[in-house]
Amino acid sequence: MVLKVLCLVSLLLSLWPWDAEAQLAVKPGRWMLLVENGGVSAMHMTTTRKNTVVMFDRTNFGPSQIQLDNGRCRDNPQDTALTHDCTAHSIEYKISTNKVRPLMIFTDTWCSSGAFTANGTLVQTGGFRDGSRDIRYFVPCSDGNCDWNNFEGPKLAADRWYAANQILPDNRIIVVGGTRMFHYEFVPKAPGEGVFNLPFLLQTRTSAQVENNLYPFLHLSSDGNLFIFANRDSILLDYKTNTVVKSFPRMPGDGPRNYPSTGSSVMLPLSSSDGFAKVEVFICGGCPDNGFAQASAGNFTAALSSCGRMVITDPNPSWSMEDMPGPRTMSDMLILPNGEIIIINGAVKGVAGWDMATDPVLTPYLYRPAAPVGQRFFTLAATTIPRMYHSTGNLMPDGRVIVGGSNPHGGYVLTGTNFPTELRLEAYSPYYLDKVYTDSFGPKILSLSSSSISFATTFRVVFSVPSSVTSAIQFNAYAPSFTTHTNSMNQRLLGLAAGTPRVVSNARGKVVYSSSVTAPPGAVAAPPGYYMLFVVNNGVPSTAKWIRFS
Repeated sequence: MVLKVLCLVSLLLSLWPWDAEAQLAVKPGRWMLLVENGGVSAMHMTTTRKNTVVMFDRTNFGPSQIQLDNGRCRDNPQDTALTHDCTAHSIEYKISTNKVRPLMIFTDTWCSSGAFTANGTLVQTGGFRDGSRDIRYFVPCSDGNCDWNNFEGPKLAADRWYAANQILPDNRIIVVGGTRMFHYEFVPKAPGEGVFNLPFLLQTRTSAQVENNLYPFLHLSSDGNLFIFANRDSILLDYKTNTVVKSFPRMPGDGPRNYPSTGSSVMLPLSSSDGFAKVEVFICGGCPDNGFAQASAGNFTAALSSCGRMVITDPNPSWSMEDMPGPRTMSDMLILPNGEIIIINGAVKGVAGWDMATDPVLTPYLYRPAAPVGQRFFTLAATTIPRMYHSTGNLMPDGRVIVGGSNPHGGYVLTGTNFPTELRLEAYSPYYLDKVYTDSFGPKILSLSSSSISFATTFRVVFSVPSSVTSAIQFNAYAPSFTTHTNSMNQRLLGLAAGTPRVVSNARGKVVYSSSVTAPPGAVAAPPGYYMLFVVNNGVPSTAKWIRFS
């Protein structure tokens, strides 16, 4: 009898994820206003290991709507708006208290980039004018005593405005591209190190006036090389030797996918079942070739509705195309704890830029990667707040998506326009947080044998689920994204290997299990750092616990 039960559990595990996901109907989900006035428009956003969300815009916007605390002011003679500014241009949102706290950034962060290092420090690179070569860092805290600092060592070797970042296995950050920057560099640098030329970035530029390859999409592949997508083309780069290992087929369709045409990209979840070897990218949206020129003339053309998937680790990779429920530009793509994808924010017509888009898309889309073609997309509940240019979203440890930003203006414009500067923060709760599902399936992590885990070692997770549950369990580790301009940098989700859960107790309507979980094999699969660990039961995730792979 015991053998039969173990075989059934093994069968259920082998069928995950689609057979388990299919048991749950997708519900619309719900929206909740979190903060009426965050004071700063969230142009950039990321979730930290201290269960806070850090957001910022640009320092030369003029006065924001939140004062710096403790009588502080920023005196910067290089600022083009206010050389003496007592308002904040960055905030920290604390999830547990639903409160925001002002932070102080000194130099201009407009259209910059970022990544977390192995110790959980947020490193933030580039920006505009006086900030274009700056490196800033933020060490997250839970006591409200942390703030931004400028790195006092060597700066960036080139101006990085609209560049993209990726954390690497050796804990360096690669910074790729930017406006008229056809090269990449590393943070931190070796002595005397500068930039490394990347002709691919010049080749993929539409024109000197409209580059269409800014904020390139970066994904670390399972061989340690870097996938770079710009405009409609992509390569695999050995960044150690500055060698293009592979050139991929051009993505079909009429139109670029990167800024300012502004589609979005994710690397689909990696799986322990193949040793985290298969890497598949998924790119959606963008604009037609003439979209920027048309928008500049006041004619807002429809965005692209097409998406492409490509297994970049295949010997002969090719794009598989499908359509979203509608056209979409300036949308954020986030991986949810159960491996599904949410596409949120954005517009139907136009491109990224000052007042260069119209017709906001108020409904997110859900995408189930393992479902049959034609059954993957779902339209979700609509927000009432348009999220246009400079909007952002991030996954929180409780499984909700926090959404902020939207400012298609060169400053804070709060009235007298169709799309005012948006200071409200809201949260979207996906279908898996519906009470019907959480009551039936919702797991809860009770304890971990360790939260600091060496690669390829095992750790124990004790968790509870409702007593009626008989379906498979997943253990998913998620690296949060640094999100800006529809580019969700560094996010990745790994489905970890686990032994058959063992019943520890069964009382008060909950069954407590213990399971041995195996960490990824190394830093290529999971760059060292902090991850949210979710236990997922039949597609319904627990609230995450933070763990560190090293």
